[in-house]
Amino acid sequence: MNKKYLVLGLLLQWTTSLSFAQTPTPLQGQVLTLQQAIALATNNNISIQSAQLDEESAEYKIRETKGSGLPQISGVGQLSVYPSIPTQLIPNVFQGKPEELIPVQFGTKYNANGGLELSQLIFSKSYFVGLEAAATTRDLYRLRTQMTQEDVIYNVSSAYLRALQTKEQFNTIAANYNRLVQLEKILQLQYKNDFAKKVDVNRITVNKTNLENQRQTLESAYQQQKNALSFFMGVPLGQDFELSDSTALPATLAISTPNVQEILGQRVDYQLLQTQKKLYGLNVENIKGRRFPTLAGFGQYTYQAQRREFNFFDTSQPWFNTFVLGVRLNIPIFDGFQRKYQIRQAQIEEQKADLSIRNLSLNTELGLANTVKQIQSSELAIESSERNVRMAQEVYNTTNSLYKEGLSPLTDLLEAEVTLREAQTNLNNERLRFKIAQLDHLRARGELKNLIK
Repeated sequence: MNKKYLVLGLLLQWTTSLSFAQTPTPLQGQVLTLQQAIALATNNNISIQSAQLDEESAEYKIRETKGSGLPQISGVGQLSVYPSIPTQLIPNVFQGKPEELIPVQFGTKYNANGGLELSQLIFSKSYFVGLEAAATTRDLYRLRTQMTQEDVIYNVSSAYLRALQTKEQFNTIAANYNRLVQLEKILQLQYKNDFAKKVDVNRITVNKTNLENQRQTLESAYQQQKNALSFFMGVPLGQDFELSDSTALPATLAISTPNVQEILGQRVDYQLLQTQKKLYGLNVENIKGRRFPTLAGFGQYTYQAQRREFNFFDTSQPWFNTFVLGVRLNIPIFDGFQRKYQIRQAQIEEQKADLSIRNLSLNTELGLANTVKQIQSSELAIESSERNVRMAQEVYNTTNSLYKEGLSPLTDLLEAEVTLREAQTNLNNERLRFKIAQLDHLRARGELKNLIK
């Protein structure tokens, strides 16, 4: 029997370990493009999931609002115990003395009633305004979800581009570092054969150490940026993935003067503000609607019993039923000017929404103008930086040849190497600025979702 359980346990353990071994790590060893990173984020990001839950909750809120206009049925019950039965004074008609008041106790010590109550709203202006507001709330939360998605797309794209720039800078430093390593080996051999000075070897070693420190700094920064990207994508940290070297942003960047009103119409934040303004207007109408009468029907069906002793479960004792139908009219007359000031407050919120819309329009116009200028400036800067890199590379190649022939000192070669590295770094930085400007331009135009098409 023990052997049987032992074999079964080993089999279960082997099966479990095999199942874990066959479960792949989501991003292990993958090379992610920008579009793939954005797709992961839109599926896994916690902020988007939270916004989607808010959107789902709004649907239930709409049903709740609609439900308040449906028939409301409730069960009622009450048990009353009177240790001292209430006393009332009545005329003494029993002895022919109507001018005399005598105390009389009415009722019993134990009283119980139970039944059903029904109410149905017939007319309420606030209710109908609330139905329209509920439908508008659905649009509001839908737009909030879209806005959260756009924020996540921007954050993922920005983090991806910055990590890609760090990776490119790391490759540049690594190439320069490898050149110095080879040069250091040559100098050490020359120094051993008395063809080079110790100070030249030290210069190379110092420059190589500086580059090694930069490599370590960039490697750490790259890992941190990938961690930030993992966070935005909603995947566990420590995933061993790489970034694709080719990142193409949509070439939809018209440099002509854009029509701000047309662009505003497709921006989610503008639609969100318009929806909020509509809700504020509906709130004003809802408060005004409280001035109108409300009419509701009601019905009540109850059973009631009175006992001198607690014997309500005695089936031989009678219970008496009551059935009531009616309508209830509520006419507001005076509320101490509360409604007046509530309307003023709601109108102020509506005015603030107008100001927010105007402010967004100005910000959009400013953002479009600035991003277009930055794109144009970056394009020129990239062309200039590319020329600088070509010239710095030529200077380095020429200086390196002259150094090998003994016609140029080591300091000139090291200076040419530093100049080349700075030119490559500047080019790398300008390319990042250009891509970030493209990204900002897409955001200003409300076209960030084009990145996942």
